[in-house]
Amino acid sequence: MKLFKSADLIRKSKYISRDLSWLRFNYRVLDQAKDAGRSLFDRLRFMAITSSNLDEFFMIRVGSLYNYLDYGKERVDYSGLRELPFRRKLLDFAHRFVNDQSMTYLNELKPLFEKNGFNVLKMAELTELELKKADGYFKNTIFPLLTPMVYDSYHGFPLMMNSMLIFGVVTRSGGGDAEAEKGQERLTFVQIPQNLSRFFELTRKDKVIFVPIEEIVRANLPKLFRNVEIVSADLFRITRNGDFTLEESDDIDVDFIKEIQLGLKTRKKGRVVRLEVEPNASAALTGVLKERWNIDNGNVFVINSLIDLKGLLQILKHPNFRGKGAKMPAPVQPISLPEGAEDNMFEYLKTHDVLLHHPYNSIEPVVALLEKAAEDPHVLGIKQTIYRLADDSRVTAALLKAAENGKHVSVLFEVKARFDEERNIREGAKLEKAGCFVIYGVSKYKTHTKMLMIIRKEGEKVTRYVHIGSGNYNEQTSRIYTDVSMLTTNDVYGHDVSEFFNVITGHSQPDDYEYLITAPKDMRQQLISLIREEVRNAKKGLPSGIVMKMNSLEDREMMDEFYRASKAGVPIRFIVRGICCLRPGRPGLSENIEVRSIVGDFLEHSRMFYFHQAGDPKVYAGSADLMVRSFDRRIEALFLIVNPQLKREAINILYFNLKDNQNTYLMREDGAYIRRQPTEDEPAFNVHKEFYQRNYGMVAETALYDEYLCRAEVSAVRGTGDGQESVPADDRPNAPDPADSEPEHPVPVDLGGEELQLEA
Repeated sequence: MKLFKSADLIRKSKYISRDLSWLRFNYRVLDQAKDAGRSLFDRLRFMAITSSNLDEFFMIRVGSLYNYLDYGKERVDYSGLRELPFRRKLLDFAHRFVNDQSMTYLNELKPLFEKNGFNVLKMAELTELELKKADGYFKNTIFPLLTPMVYDSYHGFPLMMNSMLIFGVVTRSGGGDAEAEKGQERLTFVQIPQNLSRFFELTRKDKVIFVPIEEIVRANLPKLFRNVEIVSADLFRITRNGDFTLEESDDIDVDFIKEIQLGLKTRKKGRVVRLEVEPNASAALTGVLKERWNIDNGNVFVINSLIDLKGLLQILKHPNFRGKGAKMPAPVQPISLPEGAEDNMFEYLKTHDVLLHHPYNSIEPVVALLEKAAEDPHVLGIKQTIYRLADDSRVTAALLKAAENGKHVSVLFEVKARFDEERNIREGAKLEKAGCFVIYGVSKYKTHTKMLMIIRKEGEKVTRYVHIGSGNYNEQTSRIYTDVSMLTTNDVYGHDVSEFFNVITGHSQPDDYEYLITAPKDMRQQLISLIREEVRNAKKGLPSGIVMKMNSLEDREMMDEFYRASKAGVPIRFIVRGICCLRPGRPGLSENIEVRSIVGDFLEHSRMFYFHQAGDPKVYAGSADLMVRSFDRRIEALFLIVNPQLKREAINILYFNLKDNQNTYLMREDGAYIRRQPTEDEPAFNVHKEFYQRNYGMVAETALYDEYLCRAEVSAVRGTGDGQESVPADDRPNAPDPADSEPEHPVPVDLGGEELQLEA
């Protein structure tokens, strides 16, 4: 009865669990690795991404859950489950995902290696000459870096590093050890340094052989354990709680640099939330590890394929295979930026606004404008927010040059950008040394907004050149992340952005912005007001409609507003790449709401919000998702697109996203997703290719309000049309979604422990 109650709670809840929704997103990524229409190298890239995603999921989301468990705090998930039943549900679903991931690698990808010019082999599969080369690599490179650490009554338990490959070696003394009696067993740990390549590379005729580094270490362990018997040697890897973010800190006087550096140290010894082990690992070893880290079988993942599949990226980087993946076209000219206009952007922007849609449009116009500003004698100052930067960033170089040339440079570096903290601290110190005014975050908020303002004296007038968007100032990720941004000299944007910088760098309380909606000031309430206006129009019999594109939808207050709007007859279409806690298509609650996710060649990162307004639409873009943290714990900004041509371009972007039938997954009422398939009379439409073909004529033909924007694909969502069931699934017809079924063998619960991290 208890197990039935848990599943029943999930089905009855009007919200979907954030964490289970995230795991379903990773299934959509895994679906790309399964796609036989892609090259093997593309499929390996997606497989590596699923592994990287899962690492972060355990560090942050499972880590956050354990903050509640270890502190004894109450937590009720959106699914309706309390912390212990939810832990069982979440880990069970994660086990199923890991098993599917391993089976995909072993059964669908590995058999293709040989005919694609490479293979991943164990030591026993190498020739005699290849063995000598591998042994030489061990002797000359690996051996000097290994440090066996014994654990017994004389030696304390060593610190195990997060995400490292580690051997747990059980040895039996032969009597020559002064500290151990003959026949006594001891446990020793050997950590493989992360600065060594995941694979040792060999060439065999016309093929490349990749030997996992653990295979070389395993074969040479006797050289580390002389005169003792090796009873067992098992590879494992741990994931520690990395959820230490300070977003919710109430102490406005915190020295953020010291706090973040402390957090980085804590991350190295945070509570263990996952243990990955080889099949048939020693029970003695796993018993010690489970007891030491206060975990149980739910946290232990037996990996039948390679542990840490992120290492597959090394194959893609090999010279023989560079360029073997999907070839992306060169960026095309922005519709609102004619050929040659970049040569004098300052002049062009005085009379024109420019909308950039990355990666289809290059980020080059923005970076080049910043570089030109650094050298331009008429430029007085530059203000910018920075969240994530590229390696060898041209943005940093331009700001340094501007400071050297005597310009006022103000930069807000967000040092709480997860996993980029150290880089941002380092880059910020460089700019400070050069004389820039650098701010490392704003009190208890994380600055996530993306803004740049260049102040230029032009005769008797000072012109503000503004860039604002959804993406980071990162030349590398701009090639694979879809983002929207705008360049303008419109005085209203200039005033709003100036006010915004005064707020985040000082103690100013702004008047109402004209074109900006900001958080944490009033973004949630302003968006709710726009939703309610659509409800009023619907009740008056006027046309209404909402279309939104984002990374995540999780804020409960916003979801309740959408449910009310749906009941009032407002058609609502969401394009949500990742987490979606809203339940679409439920009779009496959300039958007018459709949710889709686009997962393909590019990472969908743009945020866009369309409100029909009875035929005079408002369209916003910017940095914020519809999440609690975006509204309450982050500094975010959405900007209203007022230029008529740019507004049409933005609406066309949403239209193309809704038209896609190659990368789209439709969300069912139960939270599972089905792959959208084109109907017989519908041509294939791949949004990640069509934007390269887009021109002004296509944009002009897109009506400000098109029936397509408000047409639900009901038959597909209900599983009776052309939708194809997506993962997770099994071979049985009408298989239940694993997240909505109870574990066949419930995970034993054995919780406790005192090691905690700060909550995200």
